[in-house]
Amino acid sequence: MGDRILVLVRHGESEWNKKNLFTGWRDVDLTETGIAEARAAGHGLAAQGFRFDVGFTSALIRAQRSLDLMLEELGQKGVPVFKNRALNERDYGDLTGLNKDDARTKWSAEQVRTWRRSYDVAPPGGESLKDTAARALPYYIQDILPRVLRCDDVLVSAHGNSLRALVMVLERLSPEEIVAREIATGVALIYRLNADSTVAEKRELAA
Repeated sequence: MGDRILVLVRHGESEWNKKNLFTGWRDVDLTETGIAEARAAGHGLAAQGFRFDVGFTSALIRAQRSLDLMLEELGQKGVPVFKNRALNERDYGDLTGLNKDDARTKWSAEQVRTWRRSYDVAPPGGESLKDTAARALPYYIQDILPRVLRCDDVLVSAHGNSLRALVMVLERLSPEEIVAREIATGVALIYRLNADSTVAEKRELAA
């Protein structure tokens, strides 16, 4: 039996990341920087000798394209890829499309921070991290984890909040601890799991 490897990567910088806008489910593409970040992540994984059996991503182009670019750098463009909206970024509701600084001016920095970083407080018309976890975790348990446990090497390209939901479970973080957890674009989080799905080893591979 081989190692049980799960690699999580947040997509490269998107056009709306660059403009400091709340993106959520809006389907925007990568910037040139984002393309470079995704390629660098793939190059770094290739340099470490990673070979993947399967890829998972969201229904949004910025995560899908990041995965394609990483697999291209790995020389593995033929790897099976599964796309599912369960891995989408959280829905920011009424904040979608707004500049984050303008939102802070309108509602206060503290309110916007609560909406962005708390576990169970949702922005108007949108999802909290708890809501995001409620769709991302069942998909992880039913579709992604079984592949890892049978020793497939699995690459997941998704979003800051859908990945935070997975990291919260993998690293056994409390709702208070996850508030402070940031996941940078283009940084690979590499987990080696035990047979009982707990984490045996975790490291980061910076882009």
